[in-house]
Amino acid sequence: MTMINIEKFKEESLAAGFDEILERKWDPNTTFDTHTHPFSVQALVTEGEMWFTSGGTTAHLTPGSTFKLDSDVPHSEKYGPQGTTFWVARKYN
Repeated sequence: MTMINIEKFKEESLAAGFDEILERKWDPNTTFDTHTHPFSVQALVTEGEMWFTSGGTTAHLTPGSTFKLDSDVPHSEKYGPQGTTFWVARKYN
């Protein structure tokens, strides 16, 4: 996915069956230990950087990077020294 505006991200995500679209902003160096969510996601990093770990693999994500996650999958998140912003589409199963 190339960089797009949030309106286009929302339009494409809703057309793909997602239920809601949010912009999430995290403070510098925020971390979340292993947890799950009751929804599936697809997301696009728009500012900063983050490290996303799932299934024993860690991905370093920067602006333009995307990630997807099914509901109830254990994962952890760490946000960079400048904080991180990403757009996320959620699908409640």
